[in-house]
Amino acid sequence: MERRVTSWFSHHLGLEMPLVAYGHAGYPLLMFPTAAADYLEYERFRLIDAIRHHLETGRVRAYSINSVNRQSLLNPHAPPPVKAEYLTRYDRYLMDEVLPLIRQDTGDPHARPLTTGASLGAYLAANFYFRHPDHVRGTIAMSGTYDISSYFNGYHDDNVYFNNPVEYLPNLNDDYYLPLLRRADAIYILTGQGAFEAPERSRRLSEILTAKGIPHTLDIWGMDVNHDWPWWCRMLDYYLGKLFR
Repeated sequence: MERRVTSWFSHHLGLEMPLVAYGHAGYPLLMFPTAAADYLEYERFRLIDAIRHHLETGRVRAYSINSVNRQSLLNPHAPPPVKAEYLTRYDRYLMDEVLPLIRQDTGDPHARPLTTGASLGAYLAANFYFRHPDHVRGTIAMSGTYDISSYFNGYHDDNVYFNNPVEYLPNLNDDYYLPLLRRADAIYILTGQGAFEAPERSRRLSEILTAKGIPHTLDIWGMDVNHDWPWWCRMLDYYLGKLFR
């Protein structure tokens, strides 16, 4: 399996941002890390091994990146406006820096990657898709939370609003983005019901999508399915298998 690491200084973030790419061909998968983890997390916790057969056969190629959670949502020292602004700057980094790299690497100037992530990475993956369904195909969001208001202690501005799916999706009524979302073929909201899981968060997102007429799959796994890596490995492998046979 091909594995390539690159890094560059992001002018949007003012940070060095590394990226690791796995595989030689196939549909692009953009991976967001959990919590304050880094771009190599999916490799360390053997999720890359779990989907290796998709990568080696050329069905999928994966791109794993860093988040700005340490500077933003998980930074107890940053004022709420700064935390919120980082999310918007991160979105520009994804659109203006990561997406062009993926398109150049795949040789497809119109490539629309699928996003995925677990836990807080599920939020990042889903948020990027819902904000840009014209540039992203869909998302496989595992064990996520989709309401970030608790990270801001009551503070609210446009940067919070436009990065909070449970807030902006119910109000989405425009003639451009909503029709795109209503034609979606790859929105998967996955969760377990075991230790440290919060299936009500996935149900809430599903209810919003249903109310807006946005097709999706809500898949709630069993009471033995914990908020942990062995289950996320199984979830991602299973749904990649459904999508790319």
